[in-house]
Amino acid sequence: MKLSIIIVNYNVRDLLQQAIDSLLDACKTIEYEFFVVDNASDDKSVEMLQSNYPEIKIIHNNINVGFSKANNQAIKQAKGEYILVINPDTITSKDTLTQTLAFMDKHPEAGGLGLRMINGQGEFLQESKRQIPGLLTVLFHFSGLTKLFPSSTFINSYYAHQVGQFEIAEVAILAGAFMLLRKKALEEVGLFDENFFMYGEDIDLSYRLKLGGYKNYYYGKTYIIHFKGQSTKKYNWRYIKNFYGAMLIFARKYFFKF
Repeated sequence: MKLSIIIVNYNVRDLLQQAIDSLLDACKTIEYEFFVVDNASDDKSVEMLQSNYPEIKIIHNNINVGFSKANNQAIKQAKGEYILVINPDTITSKDTLTQTLAFMDKHPEAGGLGLRMINGQGEFLQESKRQIPGLLTVLFHFSGLTKLFPSSTFINSYYAHQVGQFEIAEVAILAGAFMLLRKKALEEVGLFDENFFMYGEDIDLSYRLKLGGYKNYYYGKTYIIHFKGQSTKKYNWRYIKNFYGAMLIFARKYFFKF
């Protein structure tokens, strides 16, 4: 089996269907399996999957177990040489999977790969290529300075500004919206850290891949459309708790103990 595709879904049925259709179109020449882990959606997502996609393996959780644990549920069952963790609020280009898998095959040192992401208006998303969030970066996020000074490359050192959006280059951090992962590497460094409920788990896993001796790559020659945050409402209390809580978990894990 070449590829195991994993989507974690929470109440985005229509976007999920769109994402699945684009992925199926993109993997017509690839030996693959497909998992959808549903985190207790109440929008009939599971019924839609059962009716329209009998080939998809559904893991139906009775409660929302979070992004990390849900992905791990599918990864533990996956048989693919590569694992694609991808969001339901995405559209995948036809050549995206063939291009990125070919790159991974040619680069055995690669533990994971991310790619160019654009939003629904065709604008490049800076989070496509990121750096390890050092202590200052974490503090800038906590303080809100990144919002006040969006054009400052020092304050916004979260992003890999040195890499052009159409380039192929090594980067530190992969975005959780599209993570093409070598299963052998996951078996060595471990799966997603389930202490991260949502947000931050991609940073943590990317960092552990690097600590394990693998390289992470940004691949700018193809793209996905990412509509961003459709299964969470930003700026409500849950978003604030999950996002900044994740930054705190990462800081405590790697920078200081308290």
